[in-house]
Parts: sequence; C-alpha cells; structure tokens
Amino acid sequence: MGGEKTVAVLATLDTKGAEAAFLREQLERLGSRALVVDMGVVGEPACPADVPREEVAAAGGTPLAELSSDPSREVAAPVMVAGATRLLRERLDAGELHAVLGMGGFQGTAASCEIMRAMPYGLPKVMVSTAASGDTSSYVDIKDVTMMFSVGDILGLNAFTRKILANAAGAAHGMALVDVSLEPRTGDKPLIGMSNLGVLTTGALEAVAYLAERGYEVVVFHAIGSGGRAMEQLMKEGVIGAVFDYAMGEIADDVFGVLRAGGPERMTVAGELGLPQVLVPGGAEHLGILVEPNAVPEEWADHDYVFHSPVVFVPRLRAAELERVAADVGKRLAHTKGRAVLMIPTDGTGSYARPGGDLRDTEADAAFFTALEAAVGDAIEVVRRDTHAEDPAFVRECVDRLIALIEDGAGA
Repeated sequence: MGGEKTVAVLATLDTKGAEAAFLREQLERLGSRALVVDMGVVGEPACPADVPREEVAAAGGTPLAELSSDPSREVAAPVMVAGATRLLRERLDAGELHAVLGMGGFQGTAASCEIMRAMPYGLPKVMVSTAASGDTSSYVDIKDVTMMFSVGDILGLNAFTRKILANAAGAAHGMALVDVSLEPRTGDKPLIGMSNLGVLTTGALEAVAYLAERGYEVVVFHAIGSGGRAMEQLMKEGVIGAVFDYAMGEIADDVFGVLRAGGPERMTVAGELGLPQVLVPGGAEHLGILVEPNAVPEEWADHDYVFHSPVVFVPRLRAAELERVAADVGKRLAHTKGRAVLMIPTDGTGSYARPGGDLRDTEADAAFFTALEAAVGDAIEVVRRDTHAEDPAFVRECVDRLIALIEDGAGA
C-alpha cells in the first residue's frame, strides 16, 4: 500500500471551514494527509487551506482580486473549477494525490463533481452532498464518482454531521489505500470493451466466456447512453485497447432523440484511434422510450411494439427509419480506416427480432442491412451471416475476428 496517502478536500472555506477542518482531523487520525483546497471567492476562510483560493484562481486564469471585485457565481465558478482541476491533475501526475473528497449543496456539488469528472477512472472520488438522494446523473455522468447523501444540510458541526463526515473521510481514506491499480493495458492482450443490451445478454455471456478462453479480459458496458459513452472515454484514456461493439441501440436512439441516445461521439473513437473493432448492429432495430407505466406514445402507436419494462416502451423501426439509422452509422464510422469488421446477423439483431421474437420484421431488416453496407463503404469489411445475433457460432466468429485484428496489428 506504500506510504501516506493524500486526500484532496474540496470546500468553500468561508462557509464550510469548520467541516473542512473536521475532515482534515479525521483523515489525519486515519493516517492520510488532507490537502484542503479552498474553492471560495468571497468571505474570509474559516480554516487554513493547503491550496489557498488565490492559487486556485490564478491556476484558473483569473486573479482572485478580479473575481472578488464584482463577485458572481456564473463568472467565478468556472475559474475556480478550472484552477482546482489543473492543480489536482499536476499532483496526480506527480504521484502526490490518491483520492478526492468533496462536500456541498447544489453549487458545491456541481463544482466538486466537475473537478472529479476531469480526473481519471480509478482515482477515488467521494462527494458528500445534500443532492445525493435525487437524480445524480448530471453530477456523476460517466465517471466513477461515489455520491453520499449528507441527510442534513452541511451547515455547522453537530453530533449527526460529525458522524456523516467521519464516514466520508473513512471511505476516501479506505479507497486511497486500495493497491489494485488501473493502468493503460500494454502488450499483446489489450483490455477489450464490449457494448451490450438486454436483448443480447445471452450472446454477451458467450462472448465473455470465449474471450476468457482465448486469454482476454473484457469490460461490458450497458449500452443505454452512459454505458457507451463511458466505453469511448476509457478508449481515450488508454484503458481499453480493442472493441467488440455488439450493440448499436444507442445510435438508433440518438437519431430519434430518445432514452438510450449515445451522443455525437459514440462509435467514433475507436476509428479515430485506430483501435481494432468488430461491430454488430445489435438492438438497433428498435428504440427505447421512457414513458409513464404502460403508456403508449401517440406518435408510435401505429408501430409494432413491446414494453421492455412498464416504463420503457420499445417500438419496432420500419425500413425508412432504419435507413436513417444506417446513414448515421456511416457518418460515425467515417474515420475508421481498416482494423474493423461489421458483422451482420441477417436473421435478427436481438431477441425481439430473431425468429419467434415479438418485433420480427425481415423486410425492414433487409433494407437496414443493405443501407448499412452502403453507408460504411469500402473502408470496413462487411460480413453477412444467415443467423441471429445471439447464435453462439456467430458470437465466436465475432470474437475470433476481433482477436485476429488485434494479433495482426501486434505483429505488424
């Protein structure tokens, strides 16, 4: 575990000084060093800072005197976030930072979590927040931020808040002690990222088992928007070195602006980085739409549909709609030049579309597959197989082709 660990404590010391001092005391009792970062701009700090607000503001590009002369949160917050992010990244790169601990209400949570999201995966991130019992997606996004509900407001110390903050300090300290590392994978067996949906889980389990037989580890991402975006980010951070993109539902939902939308960067990063990738249009034949329990949206009532759960409505896309999805796939893969294979299972792209499935439509599928081939052009090899996406033989061929791309590249 090696030596004293440093835990950054993010706080506005004019309003959270006593709490920050308490966290420092608790961390030091546990054996960690607290690095208290003052995120405040107005008011006097109520406890000493290890990284004073003047240093934070300067690192963010604006002198504190300028921020405090006519203070506004809209102007000051981005500067202080940028400054704290820069200073913490410098310490992290130097091996002098092992965890980040924040506390606050809406504004403090937003600022602290923005800093945490700029830190790499694996670095412990604990946020004690009054907002942690609600929808935390805007704070966490696709990063490994641990949200802890403060229950009471963080305004002064008492028997209750001391216990909550002490628990938070213990969590950050304990995480910092963990000696399991997350490093970019090197060598001839990179970590593989794989997208998956519930309509593909049988095939995904087959892929995971077969990859293990071949000596590869795989991280599976639930392709409902955040999952796919996290997979892309881990490629950019060098953690994932090859991709089995088994599910394209995030692309279909992005075209129609619904639940699983993966955003504009989805399915672009592997091609831009030149990573080996095998792609399957899994789950792209339908959408996922969040609804009131068992309610059918009027604009989709004339489509075939099922309910994936009482609040997730799943309409089957028709040929013209699938051609729009195919065109979008082609645009996303425009940067992919080789080291990629598109595998098309012509007998169904998921459990809803396979023989006997509730949303089977072979004519729409045929139009989709033809449009996909045209959209990706000659830069990507396209392989059709007369089977469905969860067929073990199909899944194993996908894995074999991905490993061939990896090993051919490693020997080049």
